[in-house]
Amino acid sequence: MGEGPSAPSVHYVGFRDDRYWNAYRIFGGPRVIHRRWDFYATRDVGPGDVVIFAEGDETQPLADRNATDIDERWLLGPRSDT
Repeated sequence: MGEGPSAPSVHYVGFRDDRYWNAYRIFGGPRVIHRRWDFYATRDVGPGDVVIFAEGDETQPLADRNATDIDERWLLGPRSDT
């Protein structure tokens, strides 16, 4: 059986300072933190997802180099129900 539709994810892009905590208070925790707006970030954003930018918006040029993203699943550790 296929999985049902998932809830929209929240993506943070380019946060490096205390603006992260301001965004966190307003929008909640991100599912993924993208260090920069690059190819991987654009590929990870799905329909209905919310993208919060530290600076700029989705029309800014993509970064020349891709950066490793931080996925909240990495922070949670292994699941005990698997």
